[in-house]
Amino acid sequence: MIVTVFLKELKDTLRDRRTLIAMLVIPILVFPLILGIMTSVTRSMEKSQKEDVFNVALIGNEHSEFTRLISSVPEELGPKSLVFLSDTTGLKDLIKKDSIQLAFVSPTDFDETEKMDEQNFIHIYFQGTNLGTKDRADAYLDFVSSDLLENRLKKRSINPLIMEPLIPIHHNVASDKEMLGKLVGGFLPYLFIIFGFIGCMYPAIDLFTGEKERKTLETLLTAPIARWKILFGKMLVVVLSGIAAATFALVGLYLSLDVFQLVEDKTILDLIRSILSPSFIGMLYLLLLPLTVFFAGLMIPLTVYAKTFKEAQSILTPINFIVILPALVGFLPSIELTAMTALIPIVNIVLSTKELVAGTLNPLLLLLSFSVMVVFACISVFVSYRQFGKESNIVS
Repeated sequence: MIVTVFLKELKDTLRDRRTLIAMLVIPILVFPLILGIMTSVTRSMEKSQKEDVFNVALIGNEHSEFTRLISSVPEELGPKSLVFLSDTTGLKDLIKKDSIQLAFVSPTDFDETEKMDEQNFIHIYFQGTNLGTKDRADAYLDFVSSDLLENRLKKRSINPLIMEPLIPIHHNVASDKEMLGKLVGGFLPYLFIIFGFIGCMYPAIDLFTGEKERKTLETLLTAPIARWKILFGKMLVVVLSGIAAATFALVGLYLSLDVFQLVEDKTILDLIRSILSPSFIGMLYLLLLPLTVFFAGLMIPLTVYAKTFKEAQSILTPINFIVILPALVGFLPSIELTAMTALIPIVNIVLSTKELVAGTLNPLLLLLSFSVMVVFACISVFVSYRQFGKESNIVS
């Protein structure tokens, strides 16, 4: 009878346009859209950084060593066009109007101060809201400063290497997979959790509040079926919808990598493909299953209580934030999966998936996280059973 109710409700759910969009269309499109936008923005910024010609104003002695060195800055550090100004009058307005992107104000006695090996104070004017401008200025000054320092050492017949007593040679013992997992591993479970929640939400509203509003739930309850079997049949549809939304999100990721080829870096592409192995996907579903049951059990009592579709939406919308906030923990690099965090629902799934991506998942912590979510899922199912059994909630 549970299977009969399940098949009947599944057929009705698949006829609902909103559910199909939330369960299928949006998850498939989100990865290509996000990766496409990120790739486009990154390319645009890189191109801007490399090709944008900055109008650089120089204020001070036009024939000083500083002016000569700024003029000789190589194009690799950013193309430039020099403008000489007599003073800083109106300089800020020129920068705000973007007529000038950078301005260096050097002392008029720069050469005399340099001959005495004293420090010169260089004032830099720029628009901080233009990303990359300060970096370009620092790159110019680093070039000038290193040239001046080399000349000072040569005057004293000092080997420039004496200024570098230590040469760091870095050895990163973390694998590329671990680096990817720790840096961006929180992004994957975040999207799966969000889509799992959204995939559950619309079927839950339609199968409980929607049926109450359409006056068809009372008719179903007159059938010679135990009420808990009706609940379980409907709940299976809600859980399946959540799993399906997460699955289609995974399909969207596959399309982004292998069909649309939005990731151009072959090293990263091969690394992501190696992570998305059958064993990884199997472990991911193992973690998502109790989480999705927990979501379903969380929503059903609320949708049973609500009297209209609109009321159910207004009740469930704030629950989104309760889910999103712990899901964001995966983006924090300092929080790891421990015996303590494994006890926190949703957080434990995010951190377990993050460790799974990095290939550093502790089996005991995985078992603890899974067990905790199974307990919470069972509690939520029991609460749903109690709420669905109340006649005041069924009869609107």
